[in-house]
Amino acid sequence: MEIDTPIPLVHRTQIPHTSATILCCNCGAEIDGTTSAGALCNDCVKVTVDISEGIQREATLHTCRDCERWLQPPHQWMTAAPESRELLALCLRKLRALSKVRIIDASFIWTEPHSKRIKVKITLQQEAFEGTILQQTFEVEYVVASQQCPDCAKSFTANTWRAVVQVRQKVPHKRTFLYLEQLILKHSAHKDTINIKETKDGLDFFYSQRNHAEKFVDFLTSVAPVRTKKSQELISMDIHTSSKSYKFTFSVELVPICKDDLVCLPIKLAKQAGNIAPLTLCYRVGTSINLLDPNTLQTSDISTPIYWRSPFSGLADVRELVEFVVMDIEPTGVQKGRFFLAEATVARASDLGTNENTYFTRTHLGGILHPGDSVMGYHLTGTNFNNPQFEALEESNAHASTIPDVILVKKHYERKKKKSRNWRLKRMNKDEGEMLPRKQDQARTDEDYEQFLRDVEEDQELRSTMALYKAEQAKKEKDRMEGVETASTAETEETEGDDVPKIDMEELLDEFEGLDVEDDQ
Repeated sequence: MEIDTPIPLVHRTQIPHTSATILCCNCGAEIDGTTSAGALCNDCVKVTVDISEGIQREATLHTCRDCERWLQPPHQWMTAAPESRELLALCLRKLRALSKVRIIDASFIWTEPHSKRIKVKITLQQEAFEGTILQQTFEVEYVVASQQCPDCAKSFTANTWRAVVQVRQKVPHKRTFLYLEQLILKHSAHKDTINIKETKDGLDFFYSQRNHAEKFVDFLTSVAPVRTKKSQELISMDIHTSSKSYKFTFSVELVPICKDDLVCLPIKLAKQAGNIAPLTLCYRVGTSINLLDPNTLQTSDISTPIYWRSPFSGLADVRELVEFVVMDIEPTGVQKGRFFLAEATVARASDLGTNENTYFTRTHLGGILHPGDSVMGYHLTGTNFNNPQFEALEESNAHASTIPDVILVKKHYERKKKKSRNWRLKRMNKDEGEMLPRKQDQARTDEDYEQFLRDVEEDQELRSTMALYKAEQAKKEKDRMEGVETASTAETEETEGDDVPKIDMEELLDEFEGLDVEDDQ
């Protein structure tokens, strides 16, 4: 087999490559003629070519002093914090011819907050000549001008609302609205309102937009058993474009049954609700009405649709409670949740020393009552009720004999008239209207609020749904600096008795500023 002999490779000599050099037409420096851009060197290109030509160096931004929003042309108002990405994007959109170049970087330059000036440093990149990319940095100064937005302009004039939510409840006290107010504050459901007006049987919430009012109605539906109605009124109409302007009214009616009310159910409804006794106590009102039979500890829920299908009113409210004294009590051993069934013998506090009338009853307060304690309850013996459900109950052969003489509701604690509490609640800013409340109405309102505060102290389940804040200590520290001796909270509570309910400091929130609500101690 023949093998080819290797052929030696001849090394080719490298021919040096020579490029054509020319002189820069501006400064005379030698440059490569094949890659030169317009017969200019790199330094002359940077000096003579301006890729930011046509981009303005000054512009104007409009902001509203009241709501601190920025105008985004043509008529949209947006919220942007100082030196934020949203404000930077707004600044870049204000510059014309900026879409023709490539933006590499943009940042704020610090200026005095009161100078009404905003400076932005922008870095651009663009192809100046074929094969030549140029990058340039420049500054743009914006003048901040004040302009009132349409929403704030409407808020300073009368009759500017577009939708109103009328919340009503036909009860003789305001305790339900006090609790509803705390729920609204906790969830910030009132943030879109432009005005809150207090009326005789409820509150009116005014809104500038219809969807804000519908959102508030949905919130009320999720926290309370309500019935809503909607109506609209034509304000104006353009016959050329057929555009119309309406004002919307949402009527929200709360059920007229509150916590601790005595309720007499229709016999038919009581059988449908788990065959519960018709004479019950309302121990909670949430999205439904929660009822309790104090004789058997049986509970039942009346949903909102079932109630409004055949509405009924309460038999008695908390204003008709009578104070009783526990003479003897014996637990039966039956327990359901926080309720303990017991058999008690009680006497009216006003009858002590006058007669020896006592009443035997069964109660759900067996876990907290002891002989000698005071308890509030409804005295049914000798009381006339103008109620069709109760009249039907008295005429019934099956339920007439089950009506007790007394129904105990809650334990009564001896308190001072003016108690210094270590906690407080927030209140909403409400417009009382043109006429101020009368002196007796104001006293009744203060009494309802004090009773509501006592309910918060006594019911742990109730206060778990609200936001409680620590009381301000500024006044106490000021008095201490001036040499004024003040009794501490612990000393005040000890003088009232050890069994008075107390709220732990762990349940209270620290105070912070920025809330648009009133402080009420």
